Amino acid sequence: MTTKKIITIYGATGAQGGGLARAILNDKNSEFAVRAVTRDPDSDKAKALAAMGAEVVKGDIDDVNSITKVLQGAYGAFFVTFFWNHFSAEKETEEAKNLAKAAKAAGLQHVIWSTLEDTRNWVPLNDSTMPTLQEKYKVPHFDGKGEADHFFTEAGVPTTFLRASYYWENMIYFGMGPKKVADGKYAITFPMGNKKMAGIAAEDIGKCAYGIFKKGNEMIGKTIGIAGDQVTLNEMAKSMGKAMGKEITYNEVTPAQYRGFGFPGADDLGNMFQFYRDFDEVCNSVRDVNVSRQLNPELKSFDAWMKENAERMATE
Repeated sequence: MTTKKIITIYGATGAQGGGLARAILNDKNSEFAVRAVTRDPDSDKAKALAAMGAEVVKGDIDDVNSITKVLQGAYGAFFVTFFWNHFSAEKETEEAKNLAKAAKAAGLQHVIWSTLEDTRNWVPLNDSTMPTLQEKYKVPHFDGKGEADHFFTEAGVPTTFLRASYYWENMIYFGMGPKKVADGKYAITFPMGNKKMAGIAAEDIGKCAYGIFKKGNEMIGKTIGIAGDQVTLNEMAKSMGKAMGKEITYNEVTPAQYRGFGFPGADDLGNMFQFYRDFDEVCNSVRDVNVSRQLNPELKSFDAWMKENAERMATE
């Protein structure tokens, strides 16, 4: 009997890690086994993974000893950090440093680090067109991850750097979906101008990551950006309206207006959309839909995703 290669998955009950865990577990001929790391093995999501055949282990990304323990005997690992738990870019960078150190010590053969651009490479801190946040970042939830990339390369960890796109599920779970603006009319509000934005179904991120692990050594050292589609907000509004049977338009605002909306993280997201808008070629060129489809033949376009999720899209 062939022993399967263990992939330790952080964020296994979340969007990215959960998608990867399910992609592996749903493939009965997979060469890989899943070790799902969670703070709460008794959660419903953790129990669901265990029922599918995952080894569910308790782990804490902020505890170096915990990281070392869950990586023992593994072939590879999927590492993701979650800025929105604490809103601290510095904390994310420190978490990544610990992950890289533990991965090297464990002798992992392939790591996927879910990262993003360090936007300060394009928008220096002294650039007043975008406000500086937390004293030393432009887009904190991007910059903290991007700043940490070097920990993996300098430690000699065989790493693929994965850059995901805007999750379309944000329009279901984070209040970015259509809002009522007039009788029978709705709008989505973004500061994107007429630029195309790369986006992806959350489940497809994990499926693409699985494709990277299956390709193995040829992916080590590469930065792979993934997207299911690249569409303007007007195109997104039209697609949403068609799927939902409503008149939906794109309400364009400025990044400054978006930052002023006042919800937790509005300033960070306002800066993010400004980066997407002003550096659309940078963002879209690395996030290749064709490459993503090669990694994940089940990749969904925005139209396809909307057809499946129209009923989940709450309107206010």
